[in-house]
Amino acid sequence: MKWNIVTDSSCDLFPMSRSEGELQISSVPFIISVGDRDFIDDETLDLPTLLTAMEHPRCASHTACPSPNAWLEEFMKADNIIAITISSQLSASMNSAVIARDMALKEDPQKKIALLDSCSTGPELVLCVRELERLIQSGADFDSIVLSAKDYLAKARVLFALCSFHNLVKNGRMNKMAGFVARALNMWGIGSGSDEGRIVIEGKTRGAGRALELLLSKMEEKGFSGSRAAISHCANLPLAEKLKDRILDRWPHAEVTLLPTRGLCSYYAERGGLILSFETPRKS
Repeated sequence: MKWNIVTDSSCDLFPMSRSEGELQISSVPFIISVGDRDFIDDETLDLPTLLTAMEHPRCASHTACPSPNAWLEEFMKADNIIAITISSQLSASMNSAVIARDMALKEDPQKKIALLDSCSTGPELVLCVRELERLIQSGADFDSIVLSAKDYLAKARVLFALCSFHNLVKNGRMNKMAGFVARALNMWGIGSGSDEGRIVIEGKTRGAGRALELLLSKMEEKGFSGSRAAISHCANLPLAEKLKDRILDRWPHAEVTLLPTRGLCSYYAERGGLILSFETPRKS
């Protein structure tokens, strides 16, 4: 196997092979602990059971990032490795990947390993993986591909629309008062990822329809002009389909992908939430 694109399970894609094994897309799992039960965020995860467990009012919960050994196992499977992590502002996954890279290069100094901090999560990693596939299949060299991927991540944007804020507040990702007010007023929260990879609350609104309108407005404000977008949904395909339709109404030539959230994004988006990522023009 020549290439291995490795993500942590914040990426809403599962492992797969391309081009008769020359390109592998791999994933290393977070562990989500709810009460006395650990959920491994891999292909075997029972997502409905996880969501139900999370909603039990007396169950404490937290997440643990992939271990260095999990990353190392994937790094040893190919000569050319490009790893993408959830924002380093939200998790220590990048730190684990750095340790694994150093271990892999000590064992095999000829390997090429690049680590990319997405400064994001979920569907933005999906878009970057798709771009990496395209670049690798074009025959570009390793260093050029890495530079292009960094540029791609710099111009991609992420938004989210959530109707529950419990886990974001509990894990310090959202201001407690903002989360309490939104929940008390039955509000949807609209947020974005900053350039540094932190969560920024953009606004609050009542009702799913108004939440979609605010997402569309923010997409336009942040420079979307009708290229590629990806929508991850936490057990809310109907609303994701409505958002896709609204995007295509406004930008008919856009390419929009729908995906269910995996375990980690489900933990933070919670039932009903949407995470949206999209391309914007390259920065000058």
